[in-house]
Amino acid sequence: MISDIELRITPGKGEGIFASRTFRTDGIVLIGVLDGKAIENHSHASQLSETEFGFHVGLTSKFNHSCDPNCGIRLNDKGAHDFVAMRPIAQNEEATFDYAMRNFRIEHFPGSCTCGEELCRGSVTGWRDLPHARKQAYQGFVAPHLVAMDHADDRREQIVA
Repeated sequence: MISDIELRITPGKGEGIFASRTFRTDGIVLIGVLDGKAIENHSHASQLSETEFGFHVGLTSKFNHSCDPNCGIRLNDKGAHDFVAMRPIAQNEEATFDYAMRNFRIEHFPGSCTCGEELCRGSVTGWRDLPHARKQAYQGFVAPHLVAMDHADDRREQIVA
């Protein structure tokens, strides 16, 4: 699968992942593999459950963020995040995902978002802070525990109100 992608420089962003062939919608762009060490949340951490975070090995950390990505994530049988095409990806196109697809809260990107997309939110946010329309657009391409955490937050807010 690694031969289907390559690491290149993305102007203004550093390294990024590019397709070395075309991918159809739902095609696996990269299979995620966890390194097995529990860690705290930070910029390259993936949220594995409500309370657990981990690192993915390999090129996973080289995917750049986009507020209008062409990849999403799906959990594989090992609990890691596979990167899956949300729409067709052309050969030589950069493969991106929204970091909110893997973390409920993101507090480690204090600057402005640099994705440059028309749908840019202006900052890199977690799942909790995504607009409802974005959450709907990402259905099936986000870690399922984030959706469950979101519903739990909604229930708590209803109880408090």
